[in-house]
Amino acid sequence: MKLLHTSDWHLGRSLYTRNRREEFTQFLNWLVAKANSENSDAILVAGDIFDTGTPPTWAQELYYKFLYDLSKTNCKHVVIIAGNHDSPTFIEAPKSLLKILNVHVIGSLAESLEDEVIVLNDKNNTPSLIVCAVPYLRDRDIRTSEAGESIDDKNQKILTGIKTHYSNILKIAKQKKQEYKIPIVAMGHLFTAGGKTIDDDGVRDLYIGSLAHINSDVFDSEVTYTALGHLHVPQVVMKKNNIRYSGSPIPMGFGESKQQKIILSVEIDDNSTSVKEINVPVFQNIIRIAGDLDYILSHIEFAKKETPFAWLEVEYTGKEIPGNLRDTIESVVENSTLEILRIKSNRVSERSLSKLEEQETLEELLISDVFNRCLIDYKVPDEQKKILTESFEEIMLEINEAEVIDEN
Repeated sequence: MKLLHTSDWHLGRSLYTRNRREEFTQFLNWLVAKANSENSDAILVAGDIFDTGTPPTWAQELYYKFLYDLSKTNCKHVVIIAGNHDSPTFIEAPKSLLKILNVHVIGSLAESLEDEVIVLNDKNNTPSLIVCAVPYLRDRDIRTSEAGESIDDKNQKILTGIKTHYSNILKIAKQKKQEYKIPIVAMGHLFTAGGKTIDDDGVRDLYIGSLAHINSDVFDSEVTYTALGHLHVPQVVMKKNNIRYSGSPIPMGFGESKQQKIILSVEIDDNSTSVKEINVPVFQNIIRIAGDLDYILSHIEFAKKETPFAWLEVEYTGKEIPGNLRDTIESVVENSTLEILRIKSNRVSERSLSKLEEQETLEELLISDVFNRCLIDYKVPDEQKKILTESFEEIMLEINEAEVIDEN
């Protein structure tokens, strides 16, 4: 079978208040065309379809239009698992209806493990592939809390819970493999050990403390290919070419502006598996410019000629603190097709929380940025920072998961 592996669409996400509907529309239209031209049998979507558990109406419309448009192509199946950003209930609500279109959705830990093992038929309606469709496993799904637990105790329970779940799923898949004599593919939305992230990619911590990074040995050697989601940087896991993150298809932040986005084409036959990277076109140019004032101004002039219609993030890193920084930079882009979404000064951000740049708003800062600035502002001793940071991570994890549960 021929598969396309993609993940982390984050439909509904904005960039510094800018609506990105047009980018998402163009990507999904491109993906439908690519599935058709590649003669793909199935698309695997490894989580974080939406950016929040309550996506805006336009994001929902794009999602369902994509599934409808895809049903009119040669691509016979879609397998979708929920990520940590998705509402399990929202993803699974139309499950019965979508199954008519050969769209298989798994939103949360299934009541019956059999439901996470899907057999896909080929165009001749012959069983051809077994998919272990494991969604994002929430802390409450795989760990029982006990009083007095340390962070390490919690992490170990999470790791054990994830490994046990995959082991049980794979037992069922192997039984089906013996019955049908067909390959196994696994899906997951998790953070593997050694996984690469970059600043400003919006990747949330999944678990507490060490993030409970999963080693690749959780995936059995009988699994032909593993399609992962959560990390936005496309990457091979532990040098195993058949365990992959496809990464996000469009840049989630300016930190990803120079990253070539891809989807993965996977061809599986009885004897071999081949993986091909397919470059995703750029649907909206975004540029990060960081340097002193001369560097910034010269690169804006260059962008005006070489990359028009771009969104810019400008970071001043010079030694001096010019009083008219914003006015100077904005005057250079006047009457051009460039648009500056954010200007920040590294010199200012190094100060304490009470001395933020006048134009900088809390909406522009990550919650972790505010927390770290508070640690500095209140002169918290180093020996206390680790304990407070671990407590902060645990609280944020509980808040993020509670938000998704409440949205259900």
